[in-house]
Amino acid sequence: MEFALLGWPDDDHPLRLDYREFAYAGKFVMTSTGKAVVGDDGVVAAAAFDADRTDPDTLCVRYITVRRDRQGEGLGPRLLGFVRERAAQRGYERLTIGVNNPFSYQAAYRAGFAFTGEETGLAELTLEWPGDRSVERYRNGLAVFRQRDLSGDEEAFLAEKLDSEPPDVIDAPD
Repeated sequence: MEFALLGWPDDDHPLRLDYREFAYAGKFVMTSTGKAVVGDDGVVAAAAFDADRTDPDTLCVRYITVRRDRQGEGLGPRLLGFVRERAAQRGYERLTIGVNNPFSYQAAYRAGFAFTGEETGLAELTLEWPGDRSVERYRNGLAVFRQRDLSGDEEAFLAEKLDSEPPDVIDAPD
């Protein structure tokens, strides 16, 4: 499994993903975002990111997508951790990501992010690194999802996490 930084936002790097295999595939064609990928006989996960418009010390992860047949293998959190480490090396002091489902929320937590307590107008919860990874803050985010229309899988996942603590942070790949 190879993790690679394809370029920063100024590098104008498009990435073409098959919409039948990846959610948000069209978002990666834009050249105004940086890209990082996980490869294993082709791209199996991708991230797009750019600098925050109001804070030059913050990098915003706009999209993370994992090929449908590879979901559940921990590629999303590992890729997010990879981006986090590269951003810190480049001098970014803070990273943010918006998530719209409990699975993405858990993946971001596994990458070291924490719920800020804020939601966007797109029904996304905002997470940041570094952040407050307290049990209370983690559970507050899960509670927000419980108030939404959820799939059976999402409901079961949240029921399993009802009294849990934030997951351990996984190591970012080199």
